Amino acid sequence: MLAADSWLVSDGRVRGLELHRERFLDAVRAAGGPDDAGAFFDASVAALPRIGDHFPRVELDSAGLHLRLRPAPPRTRSVVLWTSPVDPRRVPEWKGPDIARLALLRQRAIANGADEAVILDADGAILDGATSAVLWWLGDTLVVPPPTSPRVRSVTARTISVLAGALGVDVLEAPTEPESLDGREVWVVNALHGARLATSWVGGPALAAEPGRLDAWRRRLDALRRPLP
Repeated sequence: MLAADSWLVSDGRVRGLELHRERFLDAVRAAGGPDDAGAFFDASVAALPRIGDHFPRVELDSAGLHLRLRPAPPRTRSVVLWTSPVDPRRVPEWKGPDIARLALLRQRAIANGADEAVILDADGAILDGATSAVLWWLGDTLVVPPPTSPRVRSVTARTISVLAGALGVDVLEAPTEPESLDGREVWVVNALHGARLATSWVGGPALAAEPGRLDAWRRRLDALRRPLP
């Protein structure tokens, strides 16, 4: 697969659709894909069901552009993390080329008693999750990996950062190793689940949480859902 993007549609409502469109078109261009990807994306959105919960994926492969209609998997509000000993990604900035490798990595996490794998850089700092972005809190400050970190631009993480700025919450971009998160609140975020609380980290730091914070932010994210065009 050369490029892909997916998002949650719940009864015809979606969050951040324009950001998903932008990210997909950028990935298609980077892969040397066709010029009509924008028209394809818009036609795909028009074809989506307006009733029920769906998790569609648009794709570019060697045969061209495709829409994959999929029911939304079960969603959760918490997650157990596991640190990956390797970074299997080959094209870390774009969603699509590494989907199969990251799916295998997530299976390794599950085999180790977790739900999600966390990928580190050569210095041991957090880069990304196998299927999500990783954020954490330093008191009342939201912390994210540096913008130069090689990772997919998470639509949900970007949305949370913008919301934080609008609410007057400080956002810090800083390299952070898992062991420094002992006693901290860690979130794992993506388009399917929104924001999830990391309740434990296999072989990693002991995590904590401020009561009510996750639920408040999940409500804010839900309030951003808009009807499909």
